[in-house]
Amino acid sequence: MSLLKKNISASLVGNGWNALMALVFVPLYIKFMGVEAYGLVGIYASLQILSGLLDMGVSGTLNREMARLSVLPGREQEMRNLVRSLEIIYWGLALVIGIAVIAISPLIAHHWVRADQLSATTIEQAVLIIGFTLMLQWPLSFYASGLMGLQRQIILNVVTVIISTLRGVGAVAVLWLISPTIQAFFLWQMVVSAIHTFLMVTIFWRKLPKSESRPVFQKQLIKGIWKFAAGTGAITIMSIILTQMDKVILSKMLSLEMFGYYTLAGIIAMSPLRFSWPVFSGIFPRFTQLAALNDQQKLKELYHKGCQFMAVLILPFAVVVAFFSNEIILLWSQSQITAEKTHLLVSILICGTALNVLMHLPHAMQLAFGWTKLLFYKNLLAVVLLVPLIIYMTTRYGAIGAAIVWLLFDVGSVLFEIPIMHRRLLPEEKWHWYLQDVLIPLGTALLIAGLGRLFMGDAMTQFMAVIYLIIVSALTLGITAITTSATRSWVFERLRENRIFKC
Repeated sequence: MSLLKKNISASLVGNGWNALMALVFVPLYIKFMGVEAYGLVGIYASLQILSGLLDMGVSGTLNREMARLSVLPGREQEMRNLVRSLEIIYWGLALVIGIAVIAISPLIAHHWVRADQLSATTIEQAVLIIGFTLMLQWPLSFYASGLMGLQRQIILNVVTVIISTLRGVGAVAVLWLISPTIQAFFLWQMVVSAIHTFLMVTIFWRKLPKSESRPVFQKQLIKGIWKFAAGTGAITIMSIILTQMDKVILSKMLSLEMFGYYTLAGIIAMSPLRFSWPVFSGIFPRFTQLAALNDQQKLKELYHKGCQFMAVLILPFAVVVAFFSNEIILLWSQSQITAEKTHLLVSILICGTALNVLMHLPHAMQLAFGWTKLLFYKNLLAVVLLVPLIIYMTTRYGAIGAAIVWLLFDVGSVLFEIPIMHRRLLPEEKWHWYLQDVLIPLGTALLIAGLGRLFMGDAMTQFMAVIYLIIVSALTLGITAITTSATRSWVFERLRENRIFKC
């Protein structure tokens, strides 16, 4: 198995396990703490992502530079010096983030969230703990990006599996055996974050190429990468604002309870991102290397294979969840009220997420060539247009309105960004992307899952509903894979290797 396939497989396992841990334990969190307290978990997630505004492209730049320098001889000392230079900056920013969240905890508790059951004191204490947790957790993206640039996804995901298990199982144990409070929940998150960061620092430095001298801070190395870092940082800032502005707006406009339901729907709807990120993180360093070597033919082949694999990985899952959201949430949460309040949100949000995921490898291609302007200006335009639209739609239609805005943005990205990108990069491949990489797997998934929805009976027991959903999901995934050229070739190659067709 090639290194690229090993890295993608390892990342799929790690992120899949991480997603499983999140989905399995959420109903238990709500059972112990209540849905209103779980709304604070949504605020924690938003603060965690919003803190990425201070990343300023550093982690993405580290990923690219580790991949680029790793194929150039004699750059070991430069790599270590670059890491040390960026690391000092990153830890300084982590301290700023923690202090900032701690400072605004009274504002959030007393003037932002609308709670009915939780006291302002409880909320303030929870946000205070969140500040310390973010301070410890924020550097993780730096070291993870560095390991991905070195193509060390296997060890990265071994740590991910261990930590996500510890985080989920430990949180349930703390809530069950010690204290069923939001403060206890976040204290455990803080402890696990400290352990996780310590492990990542240790592993990353050990995996860096050895050199004769100690790593030192070098200002000139930062000057050499600042343009790409600035472009990547601008894209990151716009992307974070774009993806989090609905949560920020809704956390103010909705009750904390309803925001908890929106957070719950978002966890399910955003789960495809956990499976797309391994493909992106595995292929992006290879894109960067091929771009540096100017190997257009291999770039084209990897681009289409990657996009088709991404489509087969994500679209069947997203379509099945969109069609069967009510049944899935009911089986998962065992709560009719939760299913009623979240299923339509899940259906709309997961459609937007699926379209967003389809754009990940086109984005990776742009970043591999150091082209950041298109992504930046697209996101800037979207922020200007969508912020007032979200406020208007939320005022008129509540959380559903905000979800619709998210879907419209992702439809626009697919329709307008791809043609602009392919005028400059791989100019002959636009229609191949639309037809072979997207429309064929999407149409197949819609057809099979749609037929499954049509023939599903109304009076199924829970056991029969689970069996039926498994069958529909398997058929949707299998037939979509067979009708998509890249995955079809891969399946037939595996069958030949195992001598399935031997007479």
